[in-house]
Amino acid sequence: MNRATRITVSAFGVLTGLAGIEHGVGEILQGNSTPAGIMILSWPDSTFFRILGGEPAMTIVPNMMVTGMLAILSSLCFLVWATLWVERKNAGPVLMLLSIVMLLVGAGIGPPVLGVILGLAATRIHAPLTWWRTHLPAGLRRGLGQLWPWSLGAGLIAWLAMLPGTGILAYFFGVENPTLVYALVLCMFGLLFLTILTGFARDSLRQPISVSGAYRGGISHALPR
Repeated sequence: MNRATRITVSAFGVLTGLAGIEHGVGEILQGNSTPAGIMILSWPDSTFFRILGGEPAMTIVPNMMVTGMLAILSSLCFLVWATLWVERKNAGPVLMLLSIVMLLVGAGIGPPVLGVILGLAATRIHAPLTWWRTHLPAGLRRGLGQLWPWSLGAGLIAWLAMLPGTGILAYFFGVENPTLVYALVLCMFGLLFLTILTGFARDSLRQPISVSGAYRGGISHALPR
């Protein structure tokens, strides 16, 4: 198992699930109302979420309370799968499917996008990562691998800085800076991709010798000296 990739998917998976649940809570609080269209706001009247435009989302369900319940349920399923069952064979496709469901039932826009990316990364948890070992020198992979824990930490901080960070700044300190939001978006996704790539590099160093290499070694030991 590729441990760094597994930790990356699970760590960001927790944030994905919690963000989707937060959207669902806002929608439930709007009661048995009918959305004006497929695009909705999870927190339309909230000062805390004003800097984030009221938390846009979409839904195909014609009831805000039901939308919120489904958003929480699908997000909770994503969180559980990303943490407890991510090592299963089909975890990647399941996470991507849950992300699509989250998108359609009000769990926001960002969380499902993040979920799809994590689902793709999860498909490599048990992969041999042959390309990394055959195309990149061990020294470069070692350097990238050493960067992984720092990138993981910085990436998680960037996502938490967006939510609840920007809301806290706006609500308690009156700081509403759209430029900060745009900068955080770039950091969030940039660090996410860097963490995934450095995780692959780290895992490629920890993998055992390839079958072909072991086979050649076995033959060489079998030959007469």
